Amino acid sequence: MDSGEYDNEAAVTRWTPSTIYPDMWVDPDDDPRETEAGTVDERGTLLEAMRYFRLTIEMKCAGLDAEQLARRSVPPSTMSLLGLVRHMAEDERHLRRMAGEDLPRIYRTAEDRDADWNGASADPAVVEDAWRQWRAESAVTDRFIAGFADLGTRTGEAPLREILVAQIAEYARHCGHADLLRERIDGRVGQ
Repeated sequence: MDSGEYDNEAAVTRWTPSTIYPDMWVDPDDDPRETEAGTVDERGTLLEAMRYFRLTIEMKCAGLDAEQLARRSVPPSTMSLLGLVRHMAEDERHLRRMAGEDLPRIYRTAEDRDADWNGASADPAVVEDAWRQWRAESAVTDRFIAGFADLGTRTGEAPLREILVAQIAEYARHCGHADLLRERIDGRVGQ
C-alpha cells in the first residue's frame, strides 16, 4: 500500500493475526514492512525508514472501530491511536514548515496546542478526516522530498537530511506508543 493511501478494510484483510504468534500482526515471513529491495544510498535508507514507520502506524490501527481508535490511554493523558494519526498528519506538515514552507496548522490552535489529541473523538467523520489528512500530508511530504536532489540542501531550519531524521524519530517514538495503545485495546502486541 502506498504511504498516501489508507483503507481500513483492506488493512484488516491483509493484517490478520499471525498463525505462528496469535498475538502478533502477521506471520514474520508475511510482514509487509519487510521488502526484498535493499537500500543502497542515504536517500533510499531514509525514505525506507519513513515507509516502514508509516506502515507500522497503519498496522497498529487496522481493524479498529471509531470508539477503539479514540480510546484514551490512561488518565490524564489524551493520547489515543486516532490522536496519533492526527498528530502525525500535523508532523508531516511540520516537516515542511521546518524546511521553510509557511503552512497553517491542521488541528492545533493558539487556544488548544493539543487539539490533534484532544479532538480525537469516536466520531466516524473525525476518523475519516484524520486518515484523509494523514494520507494527504504524507503524499505532499513525499513529493516535497523528491524535489531535492541533495539531502544536504539547507532548507529552513536545517539540511533536509536532518529534518528527515527528526521525522523518522518522531514516527519511531509514536510507533512505540501505538504498540502500548493497541495492546491495551485487544492484546495485540508490537512486531
